[in-house]
Order: sequence, then structure tokens, then C-alpha cells
Amino acid sequence: MIKSELVQRIAEHNPHLYQRDVENIVNAILDEIVAALARGDRVELRGFGAFSVKHRPARAGRNPRTGAHVPVDQKSVPFFKTGKEMRERLNRNGAGGDAADDDDSDD
Repeated sequence: MIKSELVQRIAEHNPHLYQRDVENIVNAILDEIVAALARGDRVELRGFGAFSVKHRPARAGRNPRTGAHVPVDQKSVPFFKTGKEMRERLNRNGAGGDAADDDDSDD
């Protein structure tokens, strides 16, 4: 699901809201999560999960084509850990999802 599909689905479930208002709300939530992570804060949404930033130190990498050693700078990467309620909902009754939706093959 992409952001526009999320906005559309929320708007369908809330007919009293205009789609542009739903889009503004979704954008505001995502922007605030990004801003909090940029400040180094942790964002926890109970039952859903927690967003945090992990810091990776500088290291020596390797160019796979030439085999030459390349310095890789330190960097910060976003990290998401699912909440207990989400894990339980995903793993309820075995697989948890519809296999037909996961089939991307062109048989």
C-alpha cells in the first residue's frame, strides 16, 4: 500500500472528511514522525510499533566489482520495531495474510 492508497482508504471509511483533509492529516503525522527522528527522538505508537534511529559507525567497505577497499562514512538509519499487538494480529491463525495478494508471479 502506498500513501495515496492509505489516504483514499481512510477517506472511504470517514465520509464526513474531505480527501484533501485526510491527506493533510496523514502528511502531518508522517512529517512529525520524521521530525522527531531527525531530532534523535523515539516515536512509539502503542499497539503498532516504535520508530527509532540507529547509528552505524564508519567502516571499511569493499567495492564488489574491483575488490578495492572503500571507506564508508558513519550514518544514521531509521529503525522500526513492531508492537506486540501488531505481531499478534499478523500471526493470528497461522499465516495472517491472504496468499492471493502475495502472488506476484506471471504464471
